[in-house]
Amino acid sequence: MAPVSQPLGFISDIHGNLVALEAVLAELARRAVVDIFVAGDLILGGPAPMEVWKRLQQVHARCVLGPSDLALGRVDPASLSAKGAADAEKLRVFTETQKALGEIVQKRLAQLPRELRLPMIDGGELLLVHGSPRDPFEAITHDMEEIDVRALLDSDPADVVVCGGTHVPFVRVVDDVRIVNVGSVGESPEGRFAHYSIVSPKMTGPDIEQAWVEY
Repeated sequence: MAPVSQPLGFISDIHGNLVALEAVLAELARRAVVDIFVAGDLILGGPAPMEVWKRLQQVHARCVLGPSDLALGRVDPASLSAKGAADAEKLRVFTETQKALGEIVQKRLAQLPRELRLPMIDGGELLLVHGSPRDPFEAITHDMEEIDVRALLDSDPADVVVCGGTHVPFVRVVDDVRIVNVGSVGESPEGRFAHYSIVSPKMTGPDIEQAWVEY
């Protein structure tokens, strides 16, 4: 693959929220960012699972696997049991989401890659993963001790690790590795604010901008 030189848009944790996704895509289009990458958890939780899937296909988004994506593709809801009203509601949403997607999309979700690697024009490498290099389903948090972050980086060769999972956006540097958590499109802690990040590769190293759009 040729080294990347154009700005790249990164999002995560859409959770089936089409309104939030459309707001972010419109903002990225306004800024002439056409290459979209998604750090997993695409569908489960929101009112428009199939619409979100189709929209991501329309913009040719490149996606990696999140835990809810894998569950939708692999877990039979008949094997699950609910303990209390909250669990029963989650099971209902899970079952209805699977039905809305159909078997073909479920299988495609489960087959998403666990990571993507992009060479950049400065000679560095960018890794996209939902959680962390050591475990795609174990997230790096903004307040994690450096020793624990190092364990999750797992001596990965990437210079930039772009991830999600926590719904909280941040950038931090540990042992010269830039960790970019892109937050959440559909379930941000602030409510109706959708997060996104833009990585602009340069010969001197990538510029990283984190932003949000209200919806």
